[in-house]
Amino acid sequence: MRLHLLSSLLLLAPFATLAAPDEAALGRADGYPAARTLKQAYQERYLVGSFSAMDSFNPACTLAPADKPVALEAAATETTFSYRYQGRRLTLDDYLQHQRATGLLVVKDGRIVAERYNYERTPAMRMLSNSMAKTITALAVMKALEDGLVKSLDDPAEAYVPELKGTLYGGTRLVDLLRMASGARYVEDYTADDDRARFNATARRAGIVQAARQVTERSDAPGQRFNYAGAQTEVLGLVLRGATGRTLCDYVGERIWKPIGAQAAASWLLNPADHVELAQGGFNATLRDYARLGMMMAADGQVNGAAVVSREHLLDMTDAARQPEAFRPGQMQYHGSSYFGYGLQTWLLPGRQRRFMLLGVYGQAIFVDPALRLVVVHTAVGKDASGDASGHHLGVERDALLRGIVAAYGDW
Repeated sequence: MRLHLLSSLLLLAPFATLAAPDEAALGRADGYPAARTLKQAYQERYLVGSFSAMDSFNPACTLAPADKPVALEAAATETTFSYRYQGRRLTLDDYLQHQRATGLLVVKDGRIVAERYNYERTPAMRMLSNSMAKTITALAVMKALEDGLVKSLDDPAEAYVPELKGTLYGGTRLVDLLRMASGARYVEDYTADDDRARFNATARRAGIVQAARQVTERSDAPGQRFNYAGAQTEVLGLVLRGATGRTLCDYVGERIWKPIGAQAAASWLLNPADHVELAQGGFNATLRDYARLGMMMAADGQVNGAAVVSREHLLDMTDAARQPEAFRPGQMQYHGSSYFGYGLQTWLLPGRQRRFMLLGVYGQAIFVDPALRLVVVHTAVGKDASGDASGHHLGVERDALLRGIVAAYGDW
């Protein structure tokens, strides 16, 4: 009996941490409750519960797991990571006491070398992607191109969505939508009355097509300047439905989700007015399946010797050298910084090696280092959309942590 108890405690150890930030404000006393409405979900008390149960109170469709999931086992020993931040040497557990991370998973060479959960979250929970879904949408566009359903990325969106014929987004090439370079005058700064808020309000009331129709002015020529706008991804979602004749859940489920070897079902939130998937940010999956997605991308599209997405298309999405200069790290401007570059719905990192990220507001991220066969999945409930309202600078410390994880295996 004592041996069995010891074994159980050892199994639980990776998921137990010291006190996480703001536990009381985030609803610990009530078991981290999930919201009853989408609006309520973004109130601080409901963030933790909602971000791991978003499909329980919103309309959603389901993506089935693989018949034979890809194995993802724990390494024989956990890797000890450290990183430097604000002049101090810190550990993985220090990070989890500083930042409002709900989960953190590190996979090296196909094995879990570290796994942590905060706020009573567990490996079985489906965590909200926020804008990490944009990269999944882009993967599906590239797959539809391979399948011959999308003819060319130089096609305008209206070739696949006749309802957008004659509109700004309808006349925009797919490659410019993928690169967040439609040229549309559009502000997405997560304030209550920005263009994103207006787009989403119209979509919920009248459908995504009608919301896309209300974007009518350009501030730049298409293809010239990065301007992050989730509306562009929503149009790509419509393109996929038009090109494939299927829902995103059906097409992505068959052509992406099952082939990566997902172990658990995933879900995609649906827009209430038209029941179209929220391509810009409504995906939900376990951390381990997000890791499997990252592993496929780290292997340039391969899973068990089969190509989920072609290597050339993965490079088109993630290689800075394949992007116009204005979209490369060190050149592209975003919120006053030139740190990131942008490929096709994928964030590009500076450095000598190709590294890239799927990113979502409130702290969601999948970091991929193909050369090191390294994937880091990070879910969180940041204080605000950027995660920095608390003054703890989630993004900056997360970057320091990622550099520390890379340093355990190689050089940045």
